[in-house]
Amino acid sequence: MSEFNTSGKSIGIVAVLVIIIAVVGIGIKFVSKEDKVKGPRQTSQESRQPKVIERKPVVDYGKLEKDTKLGEMMQKRKTKYGLGNGVDMIVKSDESLKIGDTTVSMQDIIDKKNLENGVLIEKNIVGSSKVSPGKVTEYGIHVVLPGDNIWNIHFAFLNNYFSKRGIPLSPRADEAGASGYSSGVGKLLKFSENMVYIYNIKNKQFETELNMIHPLNKIVIYNMAEIFSLLDQINYGNVNRIEFDGENIWIPAEQ
Repeated sequence: MSEFNTSGKSIGIVAVLVIIIAVVGIGIKFVSKEDKVKGPRQTSQESRQPKVIERKPVVDYGKLEKDTKLGEMMQKRKTKYGLGNGVDMIVKSDESLKIGDTTVSMQDIIDKKNLENGVLIEKNIVGSSKVSPGKVTEYGIHVVLPGDNIWNIHFAFLNNYFSKRGIPLSPRADEAGASGYSSGVGKLLKFSENMVYIYNIKNKQFETELNMIHPLNKIVIYNMAEIFSLLDQINYGNVNRIEFDGENIWIPAEQ
């Protein structure tokens, strides 16, 4: 009778051990499978590391005269286009612009204009616009001051462009001739109104008027590639033969 009891107890202990080993084995397999799905766990030190956010370079209008390095960079960019005082700054599409206390991203301005024009904007997973390498564009910026008007701003740009090429413009070159018809320069200025944008950096909206409540609220934006692709085709000797129908501009062929 005692042998039976001892044998029974031994069998019971063995059975319990087998069950415990089986449960532990299943648990190990389950954890291993979960780790494969989730991947390696981050350590507490890794999880506390801050994510690096790429900051766009900021061009500060208020530092143009104080910051020697910034001033030299702007002068170099203007020289590339043969410009002097035609624009205040040349800012790239992957940079931000600061005027007073307001900082705006050039890419945000571009995206907003593209949306207004019905252009589809592709975004990456972090929400910023997807810009392909080599696709960075440059924009001339004129900061609107009290008393400015769009016609004088365009004339100053055009006058600067031609004077840098040895062609001085008369201050009255944009006025109508004796016949009452617009001059070639006047037509060119009128067309250029369709190639630039007025942007209010305070309310982040495009506008058509320069009337302002506070100074340094608005900027005039020139797409340098677009406007120079037009200007570089014009022979000033033929400027008075320019035709403009309100939308398109051209120079009639010689008869």
